[in-house]
Amino acid sequence: MDRPHFLMTDPAAFDVSYRINPWMRPEAWSPALAAQARAGSRALKAALQAAGAHVETIGAVQGLPDLVFPANAAVVLDGRVLLARFRHPERRGEEAVFRAAFENLRARGLVDDLVELPEGLFHEGAGDAIWDADRRLFWCGFGPRSSREAVDVVGATFGQDTLALELVSDRFYHLDTCFCPLAGGKLLYYPAAFTAEAQATIRARIPATDRIEASDKEAAAFCVNAVNLDARVIMARAPDSLRRKLAAQGYALIQVDLDPFILSGGAAYCMTLRLDRASRPRTARTVAA
Repeated sequence: MDRPHFLMTDPAAFDVSYRINPWMRPEAWSPALAAQARAGSRALKAALQAAGAHVETIGAVQGLPDLVFPANAAVVLDGRVLLARFRHPERRGEEAVFRAAFENLRARGLVDDLVELPEGLFHEGAGDAIWDADRRLFWCGFGPRSSREAVDVVGATFGQDTLALELVSDRFYHLDTCFCPLAGGKLLYYPAAFTAEAQATIRARIPATDRIEASDKEAAAFCVNAVNLDARVIMARAPDSLRRKLAAQGYALIQVDLDPFILSGGAAYCMTLRLDRASRPRTARTVAA
C-alpha cells in the first residue's frame, strides 16, 4: 500500500486577526497562543508521521494566517487537483500560494494536473468535498462557503459520484467540521449542522449501526474535524464521551492540543490535505524523504 501523503503549512504566520466565522475572536489572540499553535502543529505532524504518513510542508506567508488550513486549497484524487476559490476576500490571497505549491508538486511528479474552477463559482477544497473510500464517492457540502453548482464540477472533474449535503449553521461552515467518514464504513458526524434533507440523504446511504453521532459538546471541540488512517483517528482533544464512542467501534484515538487553531475555526482535518487519495489502485509515487 502507498504511504499516506499529506500537505501541511508552517504556522509561523498564524494568528486570529479577522473574523469570518463565529469561532474567530481576534481579541483573544496572544503571543502565548502563537507559541501553542506552533507546538500543536508540530504535534499533529508527528502524529501523522508516527502513523506512517509522509508530510510535505509549505512555508508561512505573512498576512495569510489561514494558510495553515490547506484542506481548503483543493480537492485531490487520482493525482488530479481541483483548485479552490475562496468566498471571503480575506482568504483569496492563499489561492496563488497554493497554486505555486501544487505546481511544485506537479514538477516533482507527485500530482498530475491542475484544474480550474469555472468562473463565478466558489468551492473551498477538500473541506467541502470529502472522498469516501469505502463507498467510492464524494460527499459534498454547500451553502456557507461552497456553491451548490460546484458539486457538479467535482463530479465531472474526477468522474465520480457526488452526494450534495446542505449545511445550515455558520458555526459548521465546511463539511469537514461536521462530517468524517471512517475506515470500515463508519461515519462520525454532527446531524444538527445539516438540513433535514441532507440528514435524510445521510441516513439513506449509511445505516444506523454505522453512524456515530457527535454531541453538541463533541462537535464544538472540533473533534469531527479529524484525520483517519485505518483504525487511528487523529483529532483535537476530545471529551470522554467521544473517546468511549470511538473505542466501542474499534478506533484508536490520538489527541493533539489544537486549541489555537480552533479559535480560528479549524482543527486536524483542516490543517492537512491528503495528496495520495485514489479511486483505484495505481502505481506508487516516489516521495523524497
